[in-house]
Amino acid sequence: MTKSILLIDDEPNLAQVIAVCLESFKGWQVRVVNSGKEGLKIVEALAPDAILLDVMMPEMDGITVFQHLQQNSVTQNIPVILLTAKVQASDRARFAQLDIAGAIAKPFEPLQIANQIACILGW
Repeated sequence: MTKSILLIDDEPNLAQVIAVCLESFKGWQVRVVNSGKEGLKIVEALAPDAILLDVMMPEMDGITVFQHLQQNSVTQNIPVILLTAKVQASDRARFAQLDIAGAIAKPFEPLQIANQIACILGW
């Protein structure tokens, strides 16, 4: 069965690069939205196998989106991988306290991101 991923990132060009890489290299179905609010609106109906979530976004940051996902019994068990430029020790410590599947640092190597996601999720 084909895996599906919801990608929530406010940078449309970067999101498109990620989507193309995941679709091309792994055959996964990727739905891209450019805001946390938009992601929260569709996540239940979409029922993705995983969520890639940008940490730094306007209006609603990724941590807030993640907290909303955790408060919803329908979405709380969907694995979430954070995409973040925040890779300082204090940021990593904060992420470690969250029940996330993992984190991928920006900038990342586009040709490797599909394998990184597969490794984190055990796919």
